[in-house]
Amino acid sequence: MHITPLTGSRTEIGEAHGRAHAERITQSLAVYDRLFQDFVGLDWARARRVAERFLPMIERGFPAILEEMEGIARGAGLDLTDILTLNCRSEISLTQASGGCSAFALARDGTQWLAQNWDWRSDQLHNVVALEIDVNDAPALISIGEAGMVAKIGMNEHGLGVCLNAIRSRTCGEGLPIHVALRKILECRDLDDAAAVARHDRVCSPAHFLIAQGDGRALGLEVHPGEPGILSPDDGVVTHTNHLYAGGGAERVEDFPRADSRPRLARLDALLRQAQGEIGEGELFALLGDHDGAPLSICRHFNPDQPAEERMETLFSVVMNLTRRRLTLRHGKPCESDESLTVQFGDEPGVDPDQTRQDSER
Repeated sequence: MHITPLTGSRTEIGEAHGRAHAERITQSLAVYDRLFQDFVGLDWARARRVAERFLPMIERGFPAILEEMEGIARGAGLDLTDILTLNCRSEISLTQASGGCSAFALARDGTQWLAQNWDWRSDQLHNVVALEIDVNDAPALISIGEAGMVAKIGMNEHGLGVCLNAIRSRTCGEGLPIHVALRKILECRDLDDAAAVARHDRVCSPAHFLIAQGDGRALGLEVHPGEPGILSPDDGVVTHTNHLYAGGGAERVEDFPRADSRPRLARLDALLRQAQGEIGEGELFALLGDHDGAPLSICRHFNPDQPAEERMETLFSVVMNLTRRRLTLRHGKPCESDESLTVQFGDEPGVDPDQTRQDSER
């Protein structure tokens, strides 16, 4: 996998995104057409009508991102409503669809790490894209996610990173759609501003955002239309899977986790407690490749015992060294290959500060 550089105004970035990944975006629409029908009985036309209710919320909370969505639509030869629907896919399918993502933040030996597996339906594997976005009015950022979507998991030039855990719930109210809120967080300069997106803008449906910064701070936010539940580091560690457990404001939200969510969380906690010696990307990808409790393990593989529409597999893994502002991606399951894409914001010794990104595949 290679990274797609996008620079300029929001319109220019959107159009370049749409042109570069038009085929993948169109394939994503087909994937979510099937998913909406499988989970909530909506075809694409009806899903588009549902998505339109979120337009005023975005206009209030993050109007600039609509320019980028319009650009994506033009570049891909689609309607704005198609791109809006894609970016509101979590809200449209929220009563049924939840992945199996496992995420953690780890502060160790002066380094702040942030990492996760993204588990989802395998028909979306080839629609994953890596974007480097340098918009005129915001920090440069890296986003790993689905073609046509404005953000998912990533890091910005200030060493601020965010991970995502899906939460299955019937709750939906006022606020930013999940993936729009993730992009707004990635355009923040520090962790306090990022947390304010959840606390002040609010997020219209439940999810968990794990945010951290290279200065050693981390915070778990169980977001929803009200005050988020807060998870602070315990001995430098925050972990999360796909159920709510922070208490606080989120305790009033009812969630419907799958049976594997709590065992995966316990396994993550145990592995991080046991981790000794030097920690680097290799050790953390090995942790994300853990198969204890398979097939419902941290690293998820094809499980024929699940209904076809509910089979979730690990589609990519990300490890971020936020202190060094370096993101490493493995497309596919972390246990199957050590080939990776590494992107770094420069100013380390020997790196030209004006050369803000480096790409390498090994």
